[in-house]
Amino acid sequence: MVLVIVVAVIALLAGLAANRFLRPRLTSEDDDKGMAVKDLVGPLLTLTVLLLAFVLVTASGSYGKAENASRGEARALDQLTEAAEYAPDAQRARIQADAVCYARAVRAQEWPAMADGDGSSAPSVWSTDVRRAFRDLEGKPVFGMLIAADNKRSDEREERLTQATASIPSAIFWFLLATLIVTVVALGVCLPRKNNRGQLITLTVITALLATMLCIIRDVDRPFGGIIDVKPTAITEAERQAARDLRVHHTKAELPCDDQGHRRAT
Repeated sequence: MVLVIVVAVIALLAGLAANRFLRPRLTSEDDDKGMAVKDLVGPLLTLTVLLLAFVLVTASGSYGKAENASRGEARALDQLTEAAEYAPDAQRARIQADAVCYARAVRAQEWPAMADGDGSSAPSVWSTDVRRAFRDLEGKPVFGMLIAADNKRSDEREERLTQATASIPSAIFWFLLATLIVTVVALGVCLPRKNNRGQLITLTVITALLATMLCIIRDVDRPFGGIIDVKPTAITEAERQAARDLRVHHTKAELPCDDQGHRRAT
């Protein structure tokens, strides 16, 4: 985001400098005329519409899928916790405790890592422990329910991690940045050198808008970091529900993890 702003400012200064020093060599007419403010509106609208369309596609794609996967994972974890109610006491307590620890590991460890497009191995510790508890339930009616819920949780987590990485190739972003530079510099060259206050203001506004649009594209493409991000609200609620279900039958049960999802020392 800082890079976009810096490049936009440099492009604006380069355009103004070109208008001041390069334009006199390209024309010999009385230089009090040039591109009017209304003439600048055309490129502004065209580029704005194109960039807006790109942002909308990105928002409905990467951001939307990330949010849906986060909610789907939380729902699957909640179903896993509820299905464990039909298991024997020992397996029920283990599965529900692991569900709480899994949610904590996702919320406290994996969520911050996804801001940089990375994941964490911490949640896998508890999902593996959940599957170990399933071994004692093979052949029982609840086994199929638990397997289905856990498979759904695993699929949604994989989708969430996939959407955490940038979906826009770097080459496309750099192309858009180069387009911003060329557009701003070209418009700067076309400005009149005299009586140009209105045009200068318009060019500055155009530069600011284009830079803002690129910042939005960059931000939306990383749904777990930046200003527009997906919060761990759903998984936090799933954690609360799992902890509540655990305490219904085990009021003094001690979770095998701390509040950050780290396994307690045994």
